[in-house]
Amino acid sequence: MESGTRRKLTWTAVPLWLRMGVYSATFLSLVLGLLPWLAYRLDRHWPQWHVEIGPGRWLGVVLCAVAAAVYAGSSVLLSRRGRGAYVEFDPPREFVAEGPFRWCRNPIAASLVALLLGEALLFSSTGIFLLFLVALPLAHWQVVYVEEPRLRRRFGAAYAEYVRRVPRWIPRVPRELTL
Repeated sequence: MESGTRRKLTWTAVPLWLRMGVYSATFLSLVLGLLPWLAYRLDRHWPQWHVEIGPGRWLGVVLCAVAAAVYAGSSVLLSRRGRGAYVEFDPPREFVAEGPFRWCRNPIAASLVALLLGEALLFSSTGIFLLFLVALPLAHWQVVYVEEPRLRRRFGAAYAEYVRRVPRWIPRVPRELTL
């Protein structure tokens, strides 16, 4: 092949399902695996900080299960209907305002933060709870100062109307579902 006729291979030439698998595995391994594991080390090094919650750990199991389901469902919906990944460098091409996105504008970020809280409860870990407390303002900052401005530019009036109707973090029954 001549260099002029060679098709430039880019990451977006890789099938979406494979890109999503790589993004999810890498990101989740870091955010829900490595970072909590490192944070859990605080409990081992400073046992006086450890607070045992006993049967309250089951709340962590439930929270993790619900948050993981919301994360998975939101990610699949956004990649299928949005025709793209949910990462800033490979964003969806279509605006999605259905499913969990009807209840809150950021179900993926909210579910990740909830997963950290669930892990903190599940492992009764002060270190992971401190990681959760750090993740809250970081997630808010990323959404407000990185994601939302990009969505405003990309989707314009449709996104502005969406912002007016749907809360950023705390889920609310969609207006069209209220009685």
